[in-house]
Order: sequence, then C-alpha cells, then structure tokens
Amino acid sequence: MLDLTAPDQQLARFLLERGIAAIYLIAFVVALDQFPALLGERGLLPVRQHLADRTFLESPSLFHLGYSDRRLVAVAVTGATIALLLVIGILERAPLPVTMLGWFALWVLYQSIVNVGQTFYAFGWETLLLEAGFLAIFLGNDEIAPPWPTILLFRWLAFRVEFGAGLIKLRGDRCWRDLTCMDWHHETQPLPNPLSWLFHQLPAPFHRVEVLGNFVAQLVLPFGLFLPQPFASLAATLMIATQLYLVVSGNYAWLNWVTIVAIAAAIGDAVVPRGVLDALGLGVPTAVFAPTPVWFTAALIALVLLVAILSWFPVRNMASPGQLMNVSFDPFHLVNTYGAFGTVGRTRDEVVVEGTAGDPADESGWREYGFRGKPGDVGRTSPQVAPYHFRLDWLMWFIPLSPFYAEGWFVPFLARLLEGDRATLRLLGRNPFPERPPAYVRARLFRYRFTTWRERRETGAWWVRTPVGELVRPVRLPPTSATLPSRPGDAAT
Repeated sequence: MLDLTAPDQQLARFLLERGIAAIYLIAFVVALDQFPALLGERGLLPVRQHLADRTFLESPSLFHLGYSDRRLVAVAVTGATIALLLVIGILERAPLPVTMLGWFALWVLYQSIVNVGQTFYAFGWETLLLEAGFLAIFLGNDEIAPPWPTILLFRWLAFRVEFGAGLIKLRGDRCWRDLTCMDWHHETQPLPNPLSWLFHQLPAPFHRVEVLGNFVAQLVLPFGLFLPQPFASLAATLMIATQLYLVVSGNYAWLNWVTIVAIAAAIGDAVVPRGVLDALGLGVPTAVFAPTPVWFTAALIALVLLVAILSWFPVRNMASPGQLMNVSFDPFHLVNTYGAFGTVGRTRDEVVVEGTAGDPADESGWREYGFRGKPGDVGRTSPQVAPYHFRLDWLMWFIPLSPFYAEGWFVPFLARLLEGDRATLRLLGRNPFPERPPAYVRARLFRYRFTTWRERRETGAWWVRTPVGELVRPVRLPPTSATLPSRPGDAAT
C-alpha cells in the first residue's frame, strides 16, 4: 500500500490543528459580535437582499435556505463549539470520520458566513482561513500518522501567501523598490496598534532594513519551505519571525496568524527539543500509529490532484504583470491568490462621524463618536486588537481611499445613529449621546499624522489632525439627501 505518512511531522500537525481551530473560534465569535448589526435582518447590508438575486453557486451558503439573526447565531455558536473541541484536542481523539466531519462542518459554516458577508467580509484573510480550513479536513486524527501530502499542501499555501505578497510589492508602488515604503507604512496602515507610533519614529536606515527584510522573507525564504530538514525548519522560523514583527507593529486581524500556522507545516520534529514534544504528548513512535485507511489515502491523492489543477490560476496570476491581490478563482475559495500593500499611502485621512442635538450651524454642539479601534481622539493610542477583527473600523479606513468602499452601507449607518440603534452603537467604542439620539449627524474628513517625539512630550497626544472637508453634510432622518462625493477631494468644505 502506498505510504503517505510523515511521522516526523507530529508537531507540525499539532500546530496546524490547534492554530486553525483557534482562528476559527475567533472568527465565529467576531460573527456573533458584529454580523447581525452589519448584515443581519436590520443590518447595513442585509443578507436577504444580497441573496435575493443570487444562486447557490454564486454565493455558496446555508443561508440560501433562509436567513434570520437566530440562524446566524446558531451557525456561529455551532462553529465556535466545534472549533473549541478541536482546540482542546477532543475531536482529534475521535474516530477519523468524526474528526474529518468536524473540520468539514467548520468549513461549511464559515463559508456560509463569508459568502454572504459582502463588503464586510471582502478581506484576504477570510479566503485564507477557508483554504487552510479545507486542507485541515485531511490532517487525520491522533490514531494515524500525519499525512505528508497535506503537510506539503500547507507549505504550498504558505509559499503562495508570502511569494504573492512579495511580488505585488515588487511590481507595485515605487517606494518598495527604492526602499522607502516603511517611512509611511506604520503611520498609514489601516489599524495601527500601541507600538505603531514607536515603529514610525525609528530612523530612516532602519526603515530601509525593514523593506529589505520583507523582500527576503517573501521572495527568498518561501523556497526554503520545500528544502530537506533542517533547512526547511530554518526558513520557516525566519519567516515566522517576520510575521511576528508585523503582529507587534500593527493590527491585521488573523492574516499574520493563519500565515504563521501555515508556515509551521515546515517545522520538523527533529529540530525541536525532545522535552517540548513530550510535554505536548507528541513524538509517538511510528509503530504506535494505526495503519492509514485505504479510503483516506485515496482522499489524499484526490486532494493533491484537485489542488494541483486549481493552482494553475494563482500561479498564472503570480506570473502576470497585472497580478491581482486576494482573489478567489472558484466560489468555494479552495485555492486562492494573495497579496497585501502593493501600494502604500503617504498620508492618512480619517472619517470622523459627529452628531448634534441642536442647531447644526452651531459648531459647539457637535460631538464625536468614538470607534473601537480606528484613530479618532488624538490623545488616544490605537489598541492592540488582532487577531480579533473590527470590521466597521477597517471599512472606515477604506472610505477616504474611494467612496466605492462606502456604497450601500455608510448612509444606512448614519441613519442607525440617528435612530439610536443599539446593535449599531455596540459596534462603536463611545456613544456621545447616551440619553437620546442626536437630531443631526455628519461625516468629516481629517488628515492625521503621528506626533513627533517633541510633540508627544509637550502635548501627550499620539496624533495631530487637521480638517480636510465634509464627506457628508449634516443630515437628519430620513437621510435620503446624504450622498457621497465622487472622490474624497470633492468633499464640500
């Protein structure tokens, strides 16, 4: 019988299983927290309207059977429960078909959420989690040895994530090629964290080293994932270190963590201290594992063939001068292409939403809404939230880049504020109108930049902001007259 086992990859399988399950758990908790307000029955982009003219193959989802907020909660709670059972290792000890069914259920449930999530779920890490989650179905259970085809496919996934990101930078913004992109990136990234201010203040030569290190990690080291041990483990360790650097310098939801987990597939047991393996209950002798069932071996062969065929599309995309970022080539997100920050902004514009209970002409009456994560109050440092994901905050960052990102949901969002909608207000960090909703709301654009060391000492502020103009003029219920300008620069001043 064909031997497809890799008994020397027990730690890799352990990290893949626990890591992906943990990220699934976070993703389902995020859905419980935010999905109803964003996409539910009274959401900003209701699922029912989205599915009204779409077939199952256009948006594969269980919600084609009917959507309600209760069903969403049932899907998310079920997914979180299964993920938790995998995190603590219970399902891995179950019979092989049961373990695989648990992973398959997670993939179906989260796919059902992502495929109706529209703009609020249009992030590369959603497809990345789904692709990793699909491969996890074929990791086996504790009874059989780790299957090397699945481990290899995880390395192929990590390669595409990193190499695709490196290529998009090399072909994209000129600042990557002249090594200056990091002069701005820490300040203009979507959601800074408490250390982003400090990273921005580092001297220019260090920023050049950051860019060079990025190119090594994304264009050179990924090839090392396919080398014999210990070289594969060394390449993986260095790549994981660069991902952890991104973790401590910004908030990117679970993008870095799924990437780290996929890279861990290249870590061999031989390079890990025996005491670590023993503490995790790993390092089991080959003879202890049960024989791999024939049907599972056949499934692994089918998986390899499927991924090989579907890989044609992302490989062709990576080879193309017009390379696309974060694209799925099939409705089930099986094999995708990835990339990030092909362009780096030189300035940071933020949408500031305000309300007033009185005369809109009286500037003293306007009060600012606070968001959970995105910059607002200049004296407040941005929190560390990743791997948690504030979806509304991320979309607010995109609006100044193009009003396209606000289409369909931003005016309803303003309307919910005027209504005092509790579900929407729970998405925010601070409601300046706790007693009753405002009579008017508006949205203004401000140019933000980090303070210097001197400004920080003198004022205690993390940001300096200056007004750019109005994005949405004062509106009241119903906000039918609220429209976005064709470009942020067209905003009325």
